Amino acid sequence: MNLLVSEDRPRALLALENGSTFAGYASGAEGEAFGEVVFNTSMVGYDEIVSDPSYAGQIVTLTYPQVGNYGVCERYLQAPGLALRGLVVHDMCYTPSNWQSEGSLPDLLRRSGVVSIEGVDTRALTLQIRESGAMRAAISTVDLDPESLVARVRASEPISSHNFVEDVSPAEETVVPAKGERRFGVVAYHCGMKRGIVEGLCEHGCEVTLVPWDTPASRVLELAPDGVFFSNGPGDPEQVVSTSEAARALLGKLPCFGICLGNQMFTLAAGGSIEKLPYGHHGGNEPVMNLLTGKVEITAQNHNYGMVFPSLGDLVPELSGGESTHHDDLRHWSRLHVAPVVRNERYGRIRLTHVNLNDGTPEGIQFLDVPAFSVQYHPESKPGPNDSSYLFEAFARLMEGRDDYLDIDVREGRRF
Repeated sequence: MNLLVSEDRPRALLALENGSTFAGYASGAEGEAFGEVVFNTSMVGYDEIVSDPSYAGQIVTLTYPQVGNYGVCERYLQAPGLALRGLVVHDMCYTPSNWQSEGSLPDLLRRSGVVSIEGVDTRALTLQIRESGAMRAAISTVDLDPESLVARVRASEPISSHNFVEDVSPAEETVVPAKGERRFGVVAYHCGMKRGIVEGLCEHGCEVTLVPWDTPASRVLELAPDGVFFSNGPGDPEQVVSTSEAARALLGKLPCFGICLGNQMFTLAAGGSIEKLPYGHHGGNEPVMNLLTGKVEITAQNHNYGMVFPSLGDLVPELSGGESTHHDDLRHWSRLHVAPVVRNERYGRIRLTHVNLNDGTPEGIQFLDVPAFSVQYHPESKPGPNDSSYLFEAFARLMEGRDDYLDIDVREGRRF
């Protein structure tokens, strides 16, 4: 391990809100970083993970034991800069070996000013996050006193106190041309949108106009697109008021598709509730059942918040297998192979389409009386499996006016 020759590198300390501390060595920029600590279970794709804008305000723990082996490559980074607050790894590789490598991960972290610590027992840390939930934390190469750093962590602001979407959204509109024949014009709310998602839309014939997070619905209607996309993004969705208001105004006027934060924007637009999950979903191995097809997708996810499906309305028994009582664990519907429908006061009928098979949380909805749908995960496989890439084609079919746009076998969209 690199730690055997680490005495010449600065020491670092990781402190958690619950009082736990982990000593190690700096493996990125020196200094201090405060944020919310989470863990990601992906085995590969660390370059795409650290460059995901949805990690703004967070300290990311990678559970795979050795990180950095194949270096980093500009083409795989998902944003121009790194938005995460800090990185925690067990063993960092400083001499990568890969024909595409353009440099090492530690060098990228240093250039980007991201504080990182290695030498941490990431298994023990992950168990603590699972038991205590995502919590405030700090990495420091300056303050190595455990009591002092824990006290400062407890005095720091929670992630819910700031609108991180504003930090990662662009200031101006940008047009990205379609790859090949232009089939559709799409306006995309860039709330921290990954490069791979833009590419996924463009590969399906969409000319994409990226707009800032607070763009009013009136501007979108002026652009007269064929559809509107609401992207992923960081932080507490309750802070992103302008985007949820835009979603509320546009739902029913144009075909709409949302992912991750976009799914939460649709929920708030419909008058539903959002909850903070104990430790969220971060990784490329979350099993999700499509209740319309009965097929299971292995999905890539990155979120700490999610919708509360019962908050959208009362069940419609005749469209919900005869049932009128909501269930907290939505795996009930996956066992029945029933996609339940609620009656929403604003938008009519809304159907639950996708369920997480690990914890029974909602992963997708479909508006039956307006042209819109959303999922809580990332379909572009950056990083992760490509089981869900069919959702881009589903959006294309929705813009074509097809009623069966979501009835796609996951194998149809898979790329080998």
